[in-house]
Amino acid sequence: MNELLKPAVEKISKKFNAKVSEFRDEVTLLIPPEENTAVAAILRDEFDFDMLSALTAVDYYPQTTPRFHMVYIFYSTKNKVYLNVRAPLNGNEPSIKTMETVYPSANWREREVWDLFGIKFESHSDLRRIMMPPDWVGHPLRKDYPLGWEEVQFTFNFDEIDARKPKGEI
Repeated sequence: MNELLKPAVEKISKKFNAKVSEFRDEVTLLIPPEENTAVAAILRDEFDFDMLSALTAVDYYPQTTPRFHMVYIFYSTKNKVYLNVRAPLNGNEPSIKTMETVYPSANWREREVWDLFGIKFESHSDLRRIMMPPDWVGHPLRKDYPLGWEEVQFTFNFDEIDARKPKGEI
């Protein structure tokens, strides 16, 4: 682990009972979801993580406990180090506190996660669709989202797909 990360990782893991994992020199903290803004404030105020580099989600469907992970990647421009933070969310109607109170740049990223995964951000200033049309039903990046597609036709499967295509009169 990078020596510059150790103080932040130790404090967060002790104070919030976070689980620490490391893979290929990337450190990840698994935190309780109700502590996401408190963890972010400490990282920003005490350890110079002045940038929320990324905010996204992962869907582990059909697993429901946890079904989702919120993923936050913080960056310290002073120390030039990244720290990954994940918060597990259960069920089909997940919610978590908005990060825009700590990092205002989280606004649009949270709107994107809401739009595509359906994770609600409590106290968000403008939680509405940003990628899909306003009247869209569902959240397309969920693994249980129904797909509508036509199989791609190649030379090796041409006859099989052609036989399934509807034959209409022009």
